[in-house]
Amino acid sequence: MAKKLPRSSPAIDLLSSQEPEALKPLADRMRPRALDGMVGQLRLLASDAPFRRALEAGQVHSMVLWGPPGCGKTTLARLVARYADAEFLAISAVLSGLAEVRQALAQAEVRFAQGLRTVLFVDEVHRFNKVQQDAFLPHIEKGIIVLVGATTENPSFELNSALLSRCRVYVLDALAEDDIVDALNKALHDSEHGLGAQSLHLHAEGLKLIAQAADGDLRRALTLLEISAELADDGYIGADTLAQVLADRQRRFDKGGEQFYDQISALHKSVRSSDPDAALYWFTRMLDGGCDPLYLARRMTRMASEDIGLADPRALTLTLNAWDTYERLGSPEGELALAQAVVYLAIAAKSNALYKAYAAARRRIHETGTLEVPMHLRNAPTKLMKELGYSKGYQYDHDLQEGVALDQQCMPDALHGEQYYRPVNRGLEAKIKERLQTLATLRRRARQPTGKDPAP
Repeated sequence: MAKKLPRSSPAIDLLSSQEPEALKPLADRMRPRALDGMVGQLRLLASDAPFRRALEAGQVHSMVLWGPPGCGKTTLARLVARYADAEFLAISAVLSGLAEVRQALAQAEVRFAQGLRTVLFVDEVHRFNKVQQDAFLPHIEKGIIVLVGATTENPSFELNSALLSRCRVYVLDALAEDDIVDALNKALHDSEHGLGAQSLHLHAEGLKLIAQAADGDLRRALTLLEISAELADDGYIGADTLAQVLADRQRRFDKGGEQFYDQISALHKSVRSSDPDAALYWFTRMLDGGCDPLYLARRMTRMASEDIGLADPRALTLTLNAWDTYERLGSPEGELALAQAVVYLAIAAKSNALYKAYAAARRRIHETGTLEVPMHLRNAPTKLMKELGYSKGYQYDHDLQEGVALDQQCMPDALHGEQYYRPVNRGLEAKIKERLQTLATLRRRARQPTGKDPAP
C-alpha cells in the first residue's frame, strides 16, 4: 500500500522565486505532485520497482540522478522530499558558490537539531569543483541532509570518488515520443494547471510533431506547446503556427559532453565495422547537433591510419582531400566531401597492423632505452668517422640483384629478429604480406652457406 503523502509545507527553494502560479511556465505548473503523475522511467518508477517501493515507504538515501535535460530529475527530487516528509532545499551549481552551499547546509543543520529531515537538491552538481563537493560529505555521513544531485554528465568523470561512494547513482532516460504526447495531451486539457481553461484545439498530428521536436525533453515539449498556445488563432493551433514554432529543431548534443563522446565513438566503431549507413548516420547526426566539421575531419583522418592503414592507403589521401575541400568550400557544400570520405572509410579494407606495429615499436623503445646504431648503418661524412669504422660494410641495396641487401642487419643487436609489423590478408596488405614473406625466405637462404632453406 502506498504511503500517504505528507501535508505539504512551504519549500525553501533557492532555484526559483515564489511567483504566483499563473506566472509560472507551463512546464513548472504541470510538474507532477505524485509518482503516478510521472511519465517514463519505468525502470525506477514501475509499481514493482525497488526504488519506487522504497520511496513510497519513506526510505530515502543520498543519490545522483543522471540523465538528459527534461527527463524528470528535478521533479523526482521534489517527490523524494515529499514522500520522505522532508523539507526541500534547492541550490544550483551554476548560480551558487561555496558560500551558498554553507548557507544551505546551515539551514539543514537547524532542522536536523529539531529532528526534521532535509532533502538538499543540487542541480547541475557536476559544475561544483572538488572543494565544493567535499563540503557535503560530513553532512551526508551524519544524516543532516539527504543529497539529491542532478547531472547531465557522466558522474564517473565529473564527481569525485568520495561523493560518489556516499551516493547511489540512478540513470534516467530521455522520454519516449509516446510519453511526451501523453504529457502534452494532459497539459492541453488540464484546466487547473494546464491550458484547458483556454479551450485550445490541436490535432493529434500536431502533438506528435511537438513531441518529435522535443527530442526526449518534456520541458522543451511543454515550452513549445505553451508558445504555440500564445500564437494560436482563435484557440486553434494550426499547421502554420506549428511550422513557425518548430522551425528550429536541434537534436540533443552537448559539445564536449557525454553525448558528444558517445556519438563520436559510435561513428568510429561504425567505420571500423564496415557499416557505411551507420557511419553516415552518426556523421550527419553530429553535424546536425552542431559539431565542428573540422573536428570530424581530424577524427576521420585518424580512422584512416588506425583502422585502415596500408590495407587501403587511398583512404588517408581521400580523407585529407575531403578535409581540404571543406576548408575551401565551408558549410554546407564542403560537408558532402566529408560525407564521401566517411562512406569510403567504412567500405575500405580494414587493418590495424600499422597501428599495432607503431605501438609495439614505442613499447620496445621504452623498454630497451637508447640502443646503439649498428656501425655499418652510421653516416660517415668525415675522415675520422670512416677510420673509426662508421659505414663500414654497408651494402647499397639498389646495386644488388634483388634490390635488397638480404643479409644486412638493420636492427640494433639486442633487437635483431624482432617483428612489429604483421600485415593482414585484406586489401593491399595481402600483397604486402606476400612480399614480406618472400623477402623473409630469401633472407633465410642468404644466411645459409649452401643457399638452402633451414630446417623448420
